[in-house]
Amino acid sequence: MKKNYLVLILALWCFVTSAQENIEDFSPKTTDIQGFKLYPNPSSSNVVYITTRDNLYKEITVYDVFGKVVLVDKIIHNTLNISRLVPGVYVMQIIENKKTITRKLVVV
Repeated sequence: MKKNYLVLILALWCFVTSAQENIEDFSPKTTDIQGFKLYPNPSSSNVVYITTRDNLYKEITVYDVFGKVVLVDKIIHNTLNISRLVPGVYVMQIIENKKTITRKLVVV
């Protein structure tokens, strides 16, 4: 009887460990933009400043907590107008020179 339980446990363990699959991460990779700074954060004003080492043309997309796009802008300088955003927590995606960075933005 003990032998049967041992065989059953061993077979179950082999089945469970062999049924594991390798899952690849297909999420987009975030590549850091050199010298990235976002300030003030949290922000109580109508603008935030986004600076990088190269300060090139930037494409900015802002998402709310539900994943809805609430702001899309393209800036050449470092000033982003956020006056249309209501107080809350947002996720910003910044693309500069084919590099992407994602940061949290809090508007108070």
